Amino acid sequence: MIVVLGGGPAGRIASIRLASAGKAVTLVESGGLGGIGGQCLHFGCMPVCALTEVARTLDSARTYQNLGIMDAVPPVNFPRLITEMQAIQRKIASVLDSETKTAGVTIVYGKTGRLDGNRVFVGEEIPEAEAVIVATGSRPNIPALAGIDLPGVYTPHTLPGITVLPKEFVIIGGSVMAAEFAYIFSRFGSHVTILSRSGFLKTLDRHLRAVAIKELSGVEIRENTRVRMIRGPAQVTAIDYDDDGGAGTIDADAVLVAAGLVPRSEQITGVDKGAMGEILVNDRMQTSVPSVYACGDVIGPPYFTPVARHEGLVAADNILGRERRMDYTYIPRSINLAHELAYCTTDSPGSASLAIPGPAGPGTFWSVPAGDTGLAKLMADPVTGEITGMCAAGPGGGLIAGYLSFLMQRHITVHDFETFIEVHPSTDGIYGLAKYASEILHKRNTT
Repeated sequence: MIVVLGGGPAGRIASIRLASAGKAVTLVESGGLGGIGGQCLHFGCMPVCALTEVARTLDSARTYQNLGIMDAVPPVNFPRLITEMQAIQRKIASVLDSETKTAGVTIVYGKTGRLDGNRVFVGEEIPEAEAVIVATGSRPNIPALAGIDLPGVYTPHTLPGITVLPKEFVIIGGSVMAAEFAYIFSRFGSHVTILSRSGFLKTLDRHLRAVAIKELSGVEIRENTRVRMIRGPAQVTAIDYDDDGGAGTIDADAVLVAAGLVPRSEQITGVDKGAMGEILVNDRMQTSVPSVYACGDVIGPPYFTPVARHEGLVAADNILGRERRMDYTYIPRSINLAHELAYCTTDSPGSASLAIPGPAGPGTFWSVPAGDTGLAKLMADPVTGEITGMCAAGPGGGLIAGYLSFLMQRHITVHDFETFIEVHPSTDGIYGLAKYASEILHKRNTT
């Protein structure tokens, strides 16, 4: 038997692969039926999708109102929004449960899975296991701050506890999580302030970052700001901070801690770990104990659902004796704001780049007057034309990035797009940009 600890994307996909190959698999999910699906379904991707869809609807309504097409922007019933979102999450969880069991996986709900070396515990039982996969996920990173436990301080895990939309909403963090929730709550009607310890979205491509800043219009972004404490006698009322201008205080009705994630590995001992508690693995997802594998958020960044799934498949295949190794070179990523801001880049020195505004099309036609049609950017080797990176901001940005990353793995060049015919109308400017880049490089390299 193979025991899998954790029913998130990594553990669930690994268990299905193993069961489909004829292995007896027990999947342990401590969170009960409502826990299957992991961080993605309950606290990350799906809630962000749900909330962002409503925020974008409000954004569109404001555009139509400004153009005189609509008379008013409808208000948000936030408690009802949360209730309906959670009902859909439960439905998705039931689908995942059925899908996993149909594949032949035995699911044990409501028991804590632990590991000590090569001994695995399911509650108080110690089953005989030929191999173990640890996929126990992650939890919010909570900084050690005075007042961090005050009522009114939330994480993405506790955000559904907000019953009334805050007037002054402060987000602690400067990465994707902070940006996405800032967009959502600013469109819902809160005044949002981001307090970023260093640069905001500092690792993002400069053109894509400029789009993100534009799409976060109305959000107050304070960079290089250190939070000193959260204040309030019984409920959060303010935050004390230090920045380049000295000490200051900002009012807050609610605070969201969006300072990233840390691996949930407290119940895992007897294997090598890193400084954050992440389980250390090789490119076969094998830990320091040969029969124990680990995948997903518990092994540390990048904390992406598709990566976790892929790691789960790599772990499962190696247990099955199918040699397979994990490659992190071409990973598409995205930020969900007014558009999907998606990208896939590599460390390729000397690449040439081209960037243009996104074309008007489905989802961006009415954004033309404001100049908010997004972005298309392509990076390529100036000699060979091999595509080394891309950025796409638009309604289909994520889809484009996924396929481009796949093509980049296969070393596709801009010249390969000379005969490509795209669908029209579309908000995708990447493929046309590739044709244009091919033209430029042909001229450059033949003169």
